[in-house]
Amino acid sequence: MAGAPGWDLYRSFLAVLRLGSLSAAARELDLTQPTLGRHVQDLEASLGQTLFTRSQAGLMPTRAALQLQPHAEAMASAASALLRAASGALDEPEGSIRLTTSEIMGVEVLPPVLAAFREAHPKIVIELSLSNTNQDLLRRDADIAVRMARPTQSALLAKRLGAVPVGLFAHRRYIARHGMPLSLEDLVAHHTIIGFDADASALRSFRQTGLPITRDMFAFRSDSDHAQLAALRTGFGIAGCQKRIAARDPDLVPVLTNAFRFELEMWLVMHEDLRASRRVRLLYDHLAEALSPYAGEPSSQAPEKLGKIPAAKGRRRG
Repeated sequence: MAGAPGWDLYRSFLAVLRLGSLSAAARELDLTQPTLGRHVQDLEASLGQTLFTRSQAGLMPTRAALQLQPHAEAMASAASALLRAASGALDEPEGSIRLTTSEIMGVEVLPPVLAAFREAHPKIVIELSLSNTNQDLLRRDADIAVRMARPTQSALLAKRLGAVPVGLFAHRRYIARHGMPLSLEDLVAHHTIIGFDADASALRSFRQTGLPITRDMFAFRSDSDHAQLAALRTGFGIAGCQKRIAARDPDLVPVLTNAFRFELEMWLVMHEDLRASRRVRLLYDHLAEALSPYAGEPSSQAPEKLGKIPAAKGRRRG
């Protein structure tokens, strides 16, 4: 369509939508504030819609802006995917790859795995996106995902790497001060528990273990897995933790090992259109080989092409 708005206008629109002000958006995009303001005005004129209104809190998106948001975000994902695809030849081990995983996996498990990959393939650049919300691989928000739940989107290649056991742990300092809980009931009634803030899905998962937990029982609340782990390591209270992560710290003591059992499935996922990309396949195979022992299963399992399953998004704890 002649005169259709260019990507630069939508990119500026998304930055203002996310940050709430022209000045903050201009700093992020390395533009002048007048230039960014002109982008928003040009987009509004082209679409015939008012996208923002001014308030004491900053620029507030209109209904038209909120309706545009998912489409503009899809454009942003496509633009990023295009740049990654163009960053290296299809059949050469060079260019960039965007990898997404949970916060705890990205900080506690993947760094040495990715360091080894870098030594073997120094021309490949890794973009690591950490989020407990599953990113949309169909929309190409990322190229590869390490997920702690079975993927549900179609047109994905997925490999189940195994199941990661999760247990309850406390620091030795906490046990010295408060003693060891004798039962789940004792834990809930008399001990300090580290847990989630607004993540209802995580609470539901823990209740499936038989732990009668509610948000009100947590003395430390955070939806950041790494913040919970940091609180556990300081002796703040008792928390769930991947057993293999806890095993690295001799001061973390298992709690109620017979009463609390929980596992997180680990899956490696990529879009099937990317299997022709050598660099993506190299990283996919490297992750499968390196993470399978962590998840307790051999890496020889072939990728499974998932069927046409309705897409679903949600928070998956890592």
